Amino acid sequence: MCNKIFVAATGQNCGKTTTCLSILHMARKRHFRVGFIKPVGPKPTLFGGALVDKDAALMAQVYELGEDLEFMSPVVLQPGSTRRILDGEIQEGRLLETIERACAEMERRCDFLVIEGAGHSGVGSVIGLSNARLARVLNAPVMMVTGGGIGSVVDQVSMNLALFRQEGAHVGLIMPNKLISEKRSSTLRYLRTALGRMGLKVEGGFNYHPVLANPTLQRLSRVLDAPLTGDPQEGQRIVNHVQLGAASAQRVADLLLPSTLLVVTSSRDELLVMLASLHQIPEYREKIAGIVISGLAPVSRVTRQILDGSGVPYLRVRNTTAEAFAAITGDIAKIGAEDHAKIGLVQSLAETEMNFAAVESLSNGSRTAAKVVGFE
Repeated sequence: MCNKIFVAATGQNCGKTTTCLSILHMARKRHFRVGFIKPVGPKPTLFGGALVDKDAALMAQVYELGEDLEFMSPVVLQPGSTRRILDGEIQEGRLLETIERACAEMERRCDFLVIEGAGHSGVGSVIGLSNARLARVLNAPVMMVTGGGIGSVVDQVSMNLALFRQEGAHVGLIMPNKLISEKRSSTLRYLRTALGRMGLKVEGGFNYHPVLANPTLQRLSRVLDAPLTGDPQEGQRIVNHVQLGAASAQRVADLLLPSTLLVVTSSRDELLVMLASLHQIPEYREKIAGIVISGLAPVSRVTRQILDGSGVPYLRVRNTTAEAFAAITGDIAKIGAEDHAKIGLVQSLAETEMNFAAVESLSNGSRTAAKVVGFE
């Protein structure tokens, strides 16, 4: 029988998908036949000719699970789905049956199955398919991923734990992510003390790594809906800092930090030309990740020729500088299948920062639970 684990979270942007990538990587290293399922997918995308959740598409690409795709994302929510379910056009019971059949098929095909929830424990409640309910129905022990910190983590775990326990789902492991390296030991010690009183085991996840938190130029190209011009190999370049090119050209150059994306209005010809020139110098090439050229005013023909000749990566958008800056800084970078550098780093860190033995031990509990309720 397949080992399985339900990966939940206390909220968005805790690193749940990164954790799932890591678990699958470590399970494959143990020569398990691995599988992934996102029972309810709130973020639809077209992949392999089918409408699936983005996380299912990601796992299928990274771990070559295309043959399982039809079962990896059994319920995909689209605009209007919630109203149709509440109006009775789509039967909640039918959706649950679809999820159960897909999960059973994945268990048949795999040795180790990762079931990824969507958001916090209550997400999906409006259609009767909350994460807490699904974990119980699918008979999967729960690992809850959280952010870093102490007080806020304990508060969030307490709220989410209540619904899981109300539904009768077993939460066996808490995995804090984005831990500050220097504070990792003390943070985990305090969390184990506080959460241990609730009968919970705590194992540290990933430390905070800016490389994982920050977007690539290719990601920002999608966020801003603008093609990336310049060296196409720079698409994987990770942006560590964002700077408004509002000061004098010399001041902008003085303020450059490693891998900075500059947002510059299209009328600043002198600044654009200077950045294109600096990009030719190795010292500044490390600092200039790229340029976002904003505004309705056209870039002069000469300036555009200089930019194109330099190879500096840039995105041309019609948004105002303020709108472009807000879109960039407001985006929480998600890992895509094309982010090979990030995925490689995640897999490498999984081998040093994740206690997979604790995850595997919890997943073994699915077998024990199955025997108790008569599934084996």
